[in-house]
Amino acid sequence: MGQKINPLGFRLGTTQNHHSFWFAQPKNYSEGLQEDKKIRNCIKNYIQKNRKKSSNRKIESDSSSEVITHIEIQKEIDTIHVIIHIGFPNLLKKKGAIEELEKDIQKEVNSVNQRLNIAIEKVKEPYRQPTILAEYIAFQLKNRVSFRKAMKKAIELTKKADIKGVKIKIAGRLGGKEIARAECIKKGRLPLQTIRAKIDYCCYPIRTIYGVLGVKIWIFVEEE
Repeated sequence: MGQKINPLGFRLGTTQNHHSFWFAQPKNYSEGLQEDKKIRNCIKNYIQKNRKKSSNRKIESDSSSEVITHIEIQKEIDTIHVIIHIGFPNLLKKKGAIEELEKDIQKEVNSVNQRLNIAIEKVKEPYRQPTILAEYIAFQLKNRVSFRKAMKKAIELTKKADIKGVKIKIAGRLGGKEIARAECIKKGRLPLQTIRAKIDYCCYPIRTIYGVLGVKIWIFVEEE
């Protein structure tokens, strides 16, 4: 009883697709995985480093700006294709940003014989992505906004997107209390046991002055 499973891995091959497309011999498979992890970490670090330099933005734009939903990696014999799916690609559209990012990745991966190709793809409905909502909640909590108010505001933002249900769970020392607890808010349907139901999910840590809070978000997009 009570067996838990990741909603994305549970639906892999049905409503959820792989984020890495490449082939390798068994002895080289671990090297390929480590290379993928280095590429993803390098891109996320570049975004975070440049976000700290920018300031004086509005709450909605700053909280969900430059949030990467996922990164697709496609490897060929002589080329590595990296597709960055991002909510609001204002930073990466600046002149010279892609070239600088390519240099950072090539230094990290040491891909001498492989050419790197980076493409930016904007997410059509940003507030349909759980990662962007989690970043929004994190921004609100870091600015001392009540966690219930932040969760309700995130639920309101999902009204802009065409979804059928959403659930937000936050756990930790909420409001600076000494005893950790979990709070949950749900709206609409969320059929987690139905494989044909397309559900997006993310688990996001938030570092506050009271400690680390954990946010989990489930979004029921559609049923195939």
